[in-house]
Amino acid sequence: MAKSKDLNMLLAGFGGQGVLFAGKVIAYGGLMDNKEISWLPSYGPEMRGGTANCSICISDEPIGSPLVLTPNVFVAMNLPSFDRFINDVEPGGIVVVDSTLINKKVERTDVQAFYIPASRLAEENGLKGGANIILIGKLFRECGFCSREALDKAIEKCVPVHKAHLMGNNKKALEIGMSYEG
Repeated sequence: MAKSKDLNMLLAGFGGQGVLFAGKVIAYGGLMDNKEISWLPSYGPEMRGGTANCSICISDEPIGSPLVLTPNVFVAMNLPSFDRFINDVEPGGIVVVDSTLINKKVERTDVQAFYIPASRLAEENGLKGGANIILIGKLFRECGFCSREALDKAIEKCVPVHKAHLMGNNKKALEIGMSYEG
């Protein structure tokens, strides 16, 4: 069996957009598939409205450092994060952009860029705060960071008991992202 490519991901946006939650879901997806994983959150002192990002590593081998400086997968949820990290993406990497909030295109030709109006889709579908999960769905479609079964288990594991009523919304948001043709 061929060794799968290590994924070194960076998700970035404003605090309150669910960046850290999205990263946790991705990390749990890898964990449910018995991969080595790390999840390292980072946020500004302001919390909501400040910057937030997280590094996620998924590998078949032990992970040396949880800090991702040159991601091969980058998910941008706002323009300041896009501008800050786009040039750090490894050549050949994947970039997923919330095109509702970022009206720029990736100028680099050595990365694969996907644009999905996640914030608009969340609003149109009554999924307030679901843009992060829509982006995970799109990312899953484009790079299959875990199995579908593991992704479903990860959502179930990460949604806290007091928000169990939102489980259906999270699964709907995943489906929207996975089926988006953009």
